Amino acid sequence: MAYNILIIDDSFIVRSVLKKTLTLANVDVEDLFEADNGVEALEIMAGMSIDLIFTDINMPKMGGVELVQTMHKDSLIKDIPVVVISTEGSITRVNEMTKLGVQAYLRKPFTPEGIKKVVEDILGDKSCG
Repeated sequence: MAYNILIIDDSFIVRSVLKKTLTLANVDVEDLFEADNGVEALEIMAGMSIDLIFTDINMPKMGGVELVQTMHKDSLIKDIPVVVISTEGSITRVNEMTKLGVQAYLRKPFTPEGIKKVVEDILGDKSCG
């Protein structure tokens, strides 16, 4: 089964690297969407069916924390699995995001193996070829 994945990061380079990493990890992607911040991400989610989100924490306009909090208030998008990918990895931050319902937290730089494991854990073993 192919999945619709949304990558949210204010860095074009990080989004590009994550797209390439998903390919290297053989993740079965139907459509890949990108957003610079949480505001853009919410606009995409309003019009598209998204199966998995990768998001940064620190972004302009709306960061990852506010995005996840906003998603939980909307019954149509509150159950979309969220994976945080950030340079910020303090125990306090990881615990905060886990309490908000984030399914996984990866530190930058990430690896294809790490991405593949997270996707398989969340979407199931058949998500990666």
